[in-house]
Formats: sequence, C-alpha cells, structure tokens
Amino acid sequence: MPHFAKKRFGQNFLVDTSVINLIVDSIQPQPGDLMVEIGPGLGAMTKPLLSRLDFLNVIELDRDIIPRLINNCVFSDITNKSKLIVNEKDVLKFDFAEFHAAQNTDKKLRIVGNLPYNISTPVLFHLLNQRELIQDMHFMLQKEVVDRIVATPGIKNYGRLSVMLQTFCETQALFEVPPYAFQPAPKVNSAILRLLPKTRFEDRITDFSLYEKLVRQAFSQRRKTLKNTLKDLCSTRQIEQAGLQPGQRAEELSIEDFVNLYQTLS
Repeated sequence: MPHFAKKRFGQNFLVDTSVINLIVDSIQPQPGDLMVEIGPGLGAMTKPLLSRLDFLNVIELDRDIIPRLINNCVFSDITNKSKLIVNEKDVLKFDFAEFHAAQNTDKKLRIVGNLPYNISTPVLFHLLNQRELIQDMHFMLQKEVVDRIVATPGIKNYGRLSVMLQTFCETQALFEVPPYAFQPAPKVNSAILRLLPKTRFEDRITDFSLYEKLVRQAFSQRRKTLKNTLKDLCSTRQIEQAGLQPGQRAEELSIEDFVNLYQTLS
C-alpha cells in the first residue's frame, strides 16, 4: 500500500536517484560518523547513507511511515536492521545534548535532512542552540530559504536568518533540486545547504537570546533606521559606540557590525 504524503508534516518524498546520490556524495559519510537524519520519510537518503555508515540515527515524527521506512531500508540488506536506529520524536523537542552524551564519544554530530518549509526556521534555530555538539549540517530546503541564509548585506533577501546563521556557521549553497525530483512535486525549487559551525564570535557573544533579540528587532521594520527599530533596546549613543550610524538600516550591517552592536548592549 502506498504511503500518501501528509500536508501537516509538509511531506514531499525525494525519488530521483541521481539527485539522491549527488546529495549523499556531497555529505561524504564515513563509517564511524555519528550521523543523525531528520525526517527520513520513506528512506530515500537513509538507505544510501546506511550503506556507508556503521549505524544511523533518524528522527521521525510520523508513526505511520516508520514501518515503511524500516522495510524499505532492510528489504534488500538485512544488516541494515541493526544499523538503523529510529527515534520517534518531534525534532523540535529532541534533546541533542542528551542524545550526544548517551553516545559516550567525543565525536561531534553530523546532521542531515529534508526540512519541511513550515518548520525549517525553528529547526535551524534549535540546532544553533546546540551548535557546539555539531560538526556539520546538510539540509534540503526551499531555494528561497537557502538564498536568504547565504545572502550578503545590501541585497533584498538579507535578513534575520542570514545574520543568525552566518554569525555561528559558514554557510554554503551547494546545488538546486528541481520539483520533479520529488513525489508529490512541490511548486517551488529546492536547494542543498551546507552549514559548518564556527567559533569566530563565540567568545564575544555570551547571551544567544539577547543577540537573537537584537537581530530580530533590527529587521522588524526593514524600511526604518536603527535609531527607530532599536529604540527599545539601545540608545543612539550605543549605536555610535559600535561604529555605526543611527540612520543606517539593518540590511546595511555586516555580521561584524551586529556583533559589535551586541557588545555595546552586553
């Protein structure tokens, strides 16, 4: 019996073998990697990942799809049964720190997944909060979201997501994935994103929540200047102390500018 995609889970199943192989090759999984796949669905990427890994943890919320996932992965190779570890949980409630501690290893996590549009931003922020445990992340996202994440100052789609991800990670758009690679086919193009957590600003940003609040507030009214959008957070003098002009807009600021502005607050 076929498994029909559920709209409430934002399911679009990857079915194009050439695209799947290209994604897995880009990830370059190694046998001993501590890898976690978010939203494996029917196992399109899970199966080729298992062929290269000693074991693979997956996080899947849809309990109806889990038996199909397991069957698809072990049907042609029974050894996959012991290699595939299914966590039936909501990824937004999944404690990666607790999970990592239970593995009893110094290896960092490698995270992969096809993230539904409706939860992509919350998942990314959830992982940012646990970035010290993560080696790298590879995600399938809507191309529009990937474009926003890798955007540079001064262009239209540079915003909160760009600043937050680029502050804590190296961001790289790898390649696009067309709608026909999925079943059912989405109405938009997708793209593969690579995120590599970095420590460049870790010693300067000690309060993630405050930094996130600053960035969110700065972009809350894009056409207004910093003096107006940040009036409840900082003074004109503090903006100037950060080496910025109160008349500038958030979209003009670099990552370094935002970090400097955060430091005048903290």
